[in-house]
Amino acid sequence: MTLPATMSGWLLTGHGGPEMLDWRTDLPVPQPGPGEVLIRVLASSVNNTDINTRIGWYSKSVRGATAGARTAADDGGWAGALDFPRIQGADCCGRIVGTGEGVDAGRIGERVVCRAMYRPEGGGPFGIATYGSERDGSFAEYAVARAKDAIAVRDPAIPDAALGVLPCAYTTGEAMLERVGLGAERVLVTGASGGVGLAAVQLARLRGATVTAVAGDGKAAAVRDAGATEVIGRDDPFPAEQDVVVDLVAGPRWPALLAALGPGGRYVASGAIAGPIVELDIRDLYLRDLTLMGSTSQPDAILPRLVAYMEAGRLSPVIARNFELRDLPAAQAAFEAKDHVGKIALRVAA
Repeated sequence: MTLPATMSGWLLTGHGGPEMLDWRTDLPVPQPGPGEVLIRVLASSVNNTDINTRIGWYSKSVRGATAGARTAADDGGWAGALDFPRIQGADCCGRIVGTGEGVDAGRIGERVVCRAMYRPEGGGPFGIATYGSERDGSFAEYAVARAKDAIAVRDPAIPDAALGVLPCAYTTGEAMLERVGLGAERVLVTGASGGVGLAAVQLARLRGATVTAVAGDGKAAAVRDAGATEVIGRDDPFPAEQDVVVDLVAGPRWPALLAALGPGGRYVASGAIAGPIVELDIRDLYLRDLTLMGSTSQPDAILPRLVAYMEAGRLSPVIARNFELRDLPAAQAAFEAKDHVGKIALRVAA
């Protein structure tokens, strides 16, 4: 196969609004290094982490909700300082079109999904890097990934778009459930209409859990269809005696989330869209034997497990809208409007 020398894609030139995204048609096609593969990107999606990285929300100087946050602080990236320019895009479904040294050339032609959160070499069990943040990602026609992070998909009937929304949101949801060891228990999921929240609802039901989901007005039916037993509004009282809380919101109502846990309850967070600074009465923690956990790093087995669920017909990601990659700013604006349920998909190539 003869590959082009240049490609189209989006360059993030610095922290800020959509004006920091620069559409280019002259980007060099990357070359795979040792242990890497070159991927013709087929599909991607919009994720909080891409927007949060662009606006610099991860900076310690930001103390409020994700909506409207802007900073040019040096520590605005997921892992601190970000190297600009950067091709973002945490989600990647594509086809391998080239291999680097030490990678079997027989992998050329495989359709793959790539780990959105991966373990850098020497990073230890909790080392973490993000596709499209610590290395260039999928908001372009071609991308490079480590061969071990490119998971083959054998079922040709699964749409590219469904695979393109899987890696970031669904692995985050599954990793949260695994971190708290969720079984056939009572679980409360906040932010349940968003990508990660709805993924957590679907995956919790696969584990036999009874799911109470928190979602905005007009979204209850769609969230219930995804697997929630009960859907409550964002301002409604949280039901008591929950075994687990899966939280993506935090913010001012955080103490009420802890109060919803029964004795010995477990709480896990992987987001804070309503604000990262919360108040904790430490007596609530120790007098009720609660366990509080964060979830970012992921076991390598999670993404292959989700692919297997899809190939077995047990999991079908929910897609709310589809956009072309060229329309990324509009897709991110639709995401930030939060009037959708599920994922916003990006088509990169036919």
